[in-house]
Amino acid sequence: MNSYNKKYQIIETYGLLLLDVICITASYAMAYLIRYHEAPQTLGKREIMQIYLPFLLICMLNNFFTDEYKHFFQRGNYYELLRVLRYNIILFVGTGFYIYAFRLELEFSRLLLGYFVVINTALTYLVRIAFKEYMNRYYKKSRNSDKIIVVTAQQEIENVMHHIRKDAGWSYEIIGIVIIDADRVGEMIGGIPVIADRKSVIEVARQSAVDVVLLHCPGTESSELEILIQSFLAMGVTCHNCMERFSIDTPCSSVGKFAGFPVMTYLVNVIDYRRMMIKRLMDILGGGVGLLFTLLLTPFVALAIKVDSRGPVFFSQIRIGKNGRRFKMYKFRSMYIDAEERKKELMEQNEVQGLMFKMDKDPRITRVGNFIRKTSIDELPQFWNVLRGDMSLVGTRPPTVDEFEQYNIYYRRRLSITPGLTGMWQVSGRSDIRDFEDVVKLDLKYIDEWSLRQDVKILLQTVGVVLFRRGSK
Repeated sequence: MNSYNKKYQIIETYGLLLLDVICITASYAMAYLIRYHEAPQTLGKREIMQIYLPFLLICMLNNFFTDEYKHFFQRGNYYELLRVLRYNIILFVGTGFYIYAFRLELEFSRLLLGYFVVINTALTYLVRIAFKEYMNRYYKKSRNSDKIIVVTAQQEIENVMHHIRKDAGWSYEIIGIVIIDADRVGEMIGGIPVIADRKSVIEVARQSAVDVVLLHCPGTESSELEILIQSFLAMGVTCHNCMERFSIDTPCSSVGKFAGFPVMTYLVNVIDYRRMMIKRLMDILGGGVGLLFTLLLTPFVALAIKVDSRGPVFFSQIRIGKNGRRFKMYKFRSMYIDAEERKKELMEQNEVQGLMFKMDKDPRITRVGNFIRKTSIDELPQFWNVLRGDMSLVGTRPPTVDEFEQYNIYYRRRLSITPGLTGMWQVSGRSDIRDFEDVVKLDLKYIDEWSLRQDVKILLQTVGVVLFRRGSK
């Protein structure tokens, strides 16, 4: 199973299981209220321990033995109603068996069970339909869904789009089509723009927000397909190649299905999405705590910035995030308001080789700005970006738009993960690094060796860097 299908299955299975548990909890509370005219107070009550926990256990066993959520997004509303009815019948029968097996029939209210089954059937059905609608209508259009480019031939495009529509994938959005044997750039096919042809596909993909490429090119030479695949891999973009062609030397990572097609999947790093979920939970927790700390400091920092120089307290700038996504990054303003214009005049004094700008004693930095930069206080508003999901606590440095537009496909791979508030190059002496190539090497080392343990280590090292002001000139 390829990594896309793993991600799909994890979200589908655990998301629906969580919703069913919530429905059981709400249905039991409502049934209890109707039966006894009072809300259940604690899980210590006998009635709750005797019936609520068995409900949860039967729900989980049902999912384990019957694949309750399999093909959930392909099921119609009528078929979904039948599945919900079957599921609640299993809950009713299983609970009834439990009651009589443990001789609880004299203590337990059968009317409570009846209320519960009726309420849970209606509530579960409505919640599942609402969840399906949300994922199909809103999630796939959000920045969190996988952005996909389809590369195919002119005679195959109708067949490819038919398969994609039939697959009804909720976790990806087709952002563009590439037709390799005709010049149709600028046209719309099924509401999706044709964005490139054979010659421009790599250049367009390099500048686009794209996570995945689907190749369906049965008439194309294997050598040309291999060049395309290797170019996408160099950018850190996952590549699915439909299995009509096998004579490609580049080893594939897995074989599976994608958008209705059997595919061979090529990717640089195999991601464990369970650990990525833990990383996201760490970001939410850390971002929340960091944002509270930022709010406490903001009045004092704002006053200092205002007294020192005219201009806004906060500085915002468009940065490039995961796989080319654009987002607005926030900082406390540490420079004069004409800093961006003066940057052009100072480019000749740039002390970093490559696609970064840095200089000691930068005249654009204010007196207060010099202090908040040395103490990294200027970075605190980025906890808002972390909480939103634009950034992570640990990752790679998000480049500016100007830098990104000059990237080659090798540099672009450093954007294959969510950018971070801190990272490997920051704790390796960020002011001592004078070559952008060294930054890229450290970022790619982080991507290739990523682990939760490494993230925790970098966070602890960052505390030391901030406290002792190492590499923060």
